[in-house]
Amino acid sequence: MQVLDRSFERILESDLRRLGAIAVDDMESLFARHPKLRPYREPFFAVALCQGAALHYLDRKNGVKDFDVWCFFRAVPGRTFPYRRRGKVDFGDPRFGQSPGFEQFVGRRVDVLGRSLPVPARVNAAVALRSYLADGRTASAKALAKKAVIMIYPEALLGSVVWPVTR
Repeated sequence: MQVLDRSFERILESDLRRLGAIAVDDMESLFARHPKLRPYREPFFAVALCQGAALHYLDRKNGVKDFDVWCFFRAVPGRTFPYRRRGKVDFGDPRFGQSPGFEQFVGRRVDVLGRSLPVPARVNAAVALRSYLADGRTASAKALAKKAVIMIYPEALLGSVVWPVTR
């Protein structure tokens, strides 16, 4: 397996689905290990590919260093989602090569992160994420808004561009 700084392989919708499954499995594992976080299972409303890999999905020029997959949850009163938590998971397919420093992985590293947002129950996931990014109230929102955000879940929005907003 070749270790490359970046892969320029095209990201397909099937790859987005795989990333979504990886993120859900990682979160389920987190909830199993930390029962206090289980209330976040139900207000789960979106999964998105973010940062450089999302930009590569759009332009095929940026390259993929790793996959940053973010899970978004509706805020649960009285409980905070651990904003510093980052799962590091193997993509499990060698098509994109391996991430430097993670030669034990079959494929690229997938960083799984999560955020809880004050989002009403019936708000469209893409609309909620655009609002979060446009407001730029947190360091995470500012960092994510610098590149791109591509929807993975809900399935009906798979592959749609949340950010940058084009008109």
